[in-house]
Amino acid sequence: MSGKIAGMTLQATKRKIKRSFTLTPESIAFVRDTRRRSKAGSDSEALDLLLREAIDAQKREEIDAAIKEYYDSADAADLEAQREWAEGAARNMWSGKPE
Repeated sequence: MSGKIAGMTLQATKRKIKRSFTLTPESIAFVRDTRRRSKAGSDSEALDLLLREAIDAQKREEIDAAIKEYYDSADAADLEAQREWAEGAARNMWSGKPE
């Protein structure tokens, strides 16, 4: 093995942790289908992709919940000030003129 390939292998090993999981046949089939659709190099890569998608979805849900909580708790004066700012900003957004 060349030095460059060995270094890349060691580097990839440092970034990942080998684990073993027991999954249902349906889950295995789903991971394999995902591997084929996404053209992932392995079932592990496909599973990692699915997990990253789930993590991203959870983060989006948390952000959406925080935004909803903010607007549900904001008073009318704050919301009116934001609406006015947004209207002013929108008018100048495409004109290239600072407000």
